[in-house]
Amino acid sequence: MDLNIDSINEQYGNDPEALTRWALGLGKLAICTTNFRPFEAVILHMVTRVQPDIPIVWMDSGYNTEATYRFADDVTKRLSLNLSIYHPRRSRAHREALEGSAPTIDDPRHASFTEEVKLEPFERALREMAPDVWFTAVRAEDTAQRAQMQPVSVNDNGLIKVAPVLHWTAKEMYQYLQKHDLPNNFDYFDPTKVEEKRECGLHLQH
Repeated sequence: MDLNIDSINEQYGNDPEALTRWALGLGKLAICTTNFRPFEAVILHMVTRVQPDIPIVWMDSGYNTEATYRFADDVTKRLSLNLSIYHPRRSRAHREALEGSAPTIDDPRHASFTEEVKLEPFERALREMAPDVWFTAVRAEDTAQRAQMQPVSVNDNGLIKVAPVLHWTAKEMYQYLQKHDLPNNFDYFDPTKVEEKRECGLHLQH
């Protein structure tokens, strides 16, 4: 499919719900990734309103907080999510028995840790599910790299990456949650990022 990315972004880039309808209207296999971080219920509600059975993909590193696991369970039930969970090939207990706790970001082992618990499970999900369209809840406020992104882009493999809420502020995300009576989760920690404004590498590779 030959897409005029600039035209699509100009038309839909500041209207998350319209962009979601456009992307799901392409008739292609779409997935939506989630990590159940703060405001994540927005994208999950937005995509399932249009396509209730859209595959939702969670790369569960095994290092999430108890609150995040409870939130994931709550949102999955509320929205009847078609959830697929991808785990690292080793459990957290297995990895820590051999290598100890998660390495800090200044530890030389941190790159291989990130590859094991997040990047490899995502690559496996892409191979197994073979989507044409990937929805993500990244926002320009998150990191300097994400501020340079477009709401719609196509990677080297032809995967159409759609970030409907890219230009939304935290206030707009909060207002959407309030409008639709959706829960939120602020007790979230990602050991592959550690620092709030740091990339784990997943969105830099795709």
